[in-house]
Amino acid sequence: MHIETDIKLDFRDVLIRPKRSVLTSRSEANIERTFRFLHAGTEWTGFPLIASNMDTIGTFEMAAALSKVKAMVALHKYYPAEHLVDFFRSEASRNAFFTVGSSSADWEKLAAVKAEVAVPMISIDVANGYTEQFLDAVARLRSENPKAVIMAGTVVTAEMTEALILAGADIVRIGIGSGSVCTTRDLTGVGFPQLSAVIECADAAHGLKGQVCSDGGCVVPGDIVKAIGGGADFVMLGGMLAGHTECAGEVVHELVDGQQISKMVFYGMSSETAMKKYHGGVANYRAAEGKTVTVPFRGEVRETLTTIAGGLRSAMTYIGAENLKEVTKRTTFVLVTAQRNTVYG
Repeated sequence: MHIETDIKLDFRDVLIRPKRSVLTSRSEANIERTFRFLHAGTEWTGFPLIASNMDTIGTFEMAAALSKVKAMVALHKYYPAEHLVDFFRSEASRNAFFTVGSSSADWEKLAAVKAEVAVPMISIDVANGYTEQFLDAVARLRSENPKAVIMAGTVVTAEMTEALILAGADIVRIGIGSGSVCTTRDLTGVGFPQLSAVIECADAAHGLKGQVCSDGGCVVPGDIVKAIGGGADFVMLGGMLAGHTECAGEVVHELVDGQQISKMVFYGMSSETAMKKYHGGVANYRAAEGKTVTVPFRGEVRETLTTIAGGLRSAMTYIGAENLKEVTKRTTFVLVTAQRNTVYG
């Protein structure tokens, strides 16, 4: 047994200290960024948000909507191969990850799609990125897809971030138990405060010329700014994008104070709902690590994207960051919990 006594932070534990700025308008803040990927050797330019590969979020419709603002989507892995072939022939596929898990069926589907059309970006997604089996899978994926951008996760520590990059990942997803419909922390006691995980893993990844994607914990636009300020190259969103027209969740109607309110079902991919839908139920050797909730129906996602982009641009004017790459360098975190006057970073 070992106890770490260093301060570890979630997004809610800090604010960003403002700095002198020469920007005169939010319109001067550039929220697009160009990345060059270590193993793929390719470049991508855009707004580095990624819609989660949850089956209610990572949809073709979400991909089309986010592609209009040069943001990305990790498609969920339950589309049939023929639908994926059609999608990867479309313009929106330039900003989309094909998602695979650990099952042979996932890999067979990827092979079938690749036989018909190019798949330039692949996300390998497992709940526990700490197994030797996962490292082997990333290495195999890289060997079979030398020119693809590969995103792998999830993990929360520097040493595993380095291991995944050395195994062939271009981007490492960071976050365990931080999602709004994830119950891993409650059920298992395992996790890591999201902001500190991003800070430590980004430092490790950047030393190897890799990138990280902060996955989970963002509930307001300011959290996205904090993730980027902590070193995240990309930010993955689930709950913040739930409840929109482009989502695949079931729409339900609730009576509130005599008025009918439309809501959408949203659930974690390790929830009982998802397990029943795709696997016939929760296996007797495991427990559900997600929950099912309803969220307000919010119409088309473009309004939410506008709010997110506006919050990010505004933050950049507060700290004097003209370009997105400068945000981390211009960020000083101030603790707002017990140690109110301490700065971090």
